Amino acid sequence: MAFPYMEAVVGFMILMYIFETYLDVRQHSALKLPTLPKTLEGVISQEKFEKSRAYSLDKSHFHFVHEFVTIVIDSTILYFGVLPWFWKISGDFMTIASLNAENEILHTLAFLAGVMIWSQITDLPFSLYSTFVIEARHGFNKQTPWLFFRDMIKGIFLSVIIGPPIVAAIIVIVQKGGPYLAIYLWAFTFGLSIVMMTLYPVLIAPLFNKFTPLPDGQLREKIEKLASSLNYPLKKLFVVDGSTRSSHSNAYMYGFFKNKRIVLYDTLIQQCKDDEEIVAVIAHELGHWKLNHTVYTFVAMQILTLLQFGGYTLVRNSTDLYRSFGFDTQPVLIGLIIFQHTVIPLQQLVSFGLNLVSRSFEFQADGFAKKLGYASGLRGGLVKLQEENLSAMNTDPWYSAYHYSHPPLVERLAALDKPDKKED
Repeated sequence: MAFPYMEAVVGFMILMYIFETYLDVRQHSALKLPTLPKTLEGVISQEKFEKSRAYSLDKSHFHFVHEFVTIVIDSTILYFGVLPWFWKISGDFMTIASLNAENEILHTLAFLAGVMIWSQITDLPFSLYSTFVIEARHGFNKQTPWLFFRDMIKGIFLSVIIGPPIVAAIIVIVQKGGPYLAIYLWAFTFGLSIVMMTLYPVLIAPLFNKFTPLPDGQLREKIEKLASSLNYPLKKLFVVDGSTRSSHSNAYMYGFFKNKRIVLYDTLIQQCKDDEEIVAVIAHELGHWKLNHTVYTFVAMQILTLLQFGGYTLVRNSTDLYRSFGFDTQPVLIGLIIFQHTVIPLQQLVSFGLNLVSRSFEFQADGFAKKLGYASGLRGGLVKLQEENLSAMNTDPWYSAYHYSHPPLVERLAALDKPDKKED
């Protein structure tokens, strides 16, 4: 008797939903607490706390509904054989359109087109409610319906342009890969990630946001001086018009080798009136670079990707696996989708481990900024970001340990306030 892969996958998905819902309930209870954590008393104003609490509870209620609908849809699709049915329908459409249904690349693209349409239809109500109800209710949304749909259309257009060549390449690699398939797939995805990281900030991101050089002044001088003191090869310093879509704030860095760039959200500059707070936040980000956190993370992800492709090569020809999900044939894309579902347990463990490492890196980057003399500025900057983004002030320890890639504000402030260990 063949192993019931599909039933096992659906069963684990439901178990994970139950477990994560339990964590969500714990977090919801923490969000309902009427008082600030003692560490934040006198640091966060009562007004900001009340606003943060209301915003977090609204998002929590929405999350419960969204996750329930998602697990119902996903389980139904797998358990009732919607995937093989839709694969057959896409093949019938190919025949009606006088296209060769035996051509796996064309058949796969027709299948993906249908999946994209379905995803847009099912996701749109949640996106609209999140953006124009929850975010608007709490003063974050700055998008007009026109801008929202324009961004959505641009995203679809980019998927239509970029997606087919990538899908075609993956199918050809799997069909021709032979015993070195895992290495070929990894090499392709590695090269693709490098290309996308190079092209995205230059060609794709400007389609959605406007990037302008940070004007000359004290803030620019301080950031450039900091970067120079750390030998960070800063080439360009931008401000992005994040305020056209949201009043949330952030800052990030990108670039390879000697071509590094720093981007500040205009909302960050508006919210942090003290330049030292912004510079301290940049010092934290530069700490990630100086301590090679980005390199370690990238290498770890490449190793995990290679291992994942190795696992795929071991099961891709398993007839029982495909039949368990209702397929009589073994299309490349379907094999990848099925494999992704079968390794969900491992993915959850890996995700948890990566979050642990990420939180450790955040503490290290905070410590790096502190050693540079930015402890006070970073403390103020973190508090300001927490306040202005209305981030959750009370967090359940189990929930944050499982979900958060960044430590809660309470833990970061406590670490910053610790006296440095004396060196012998």
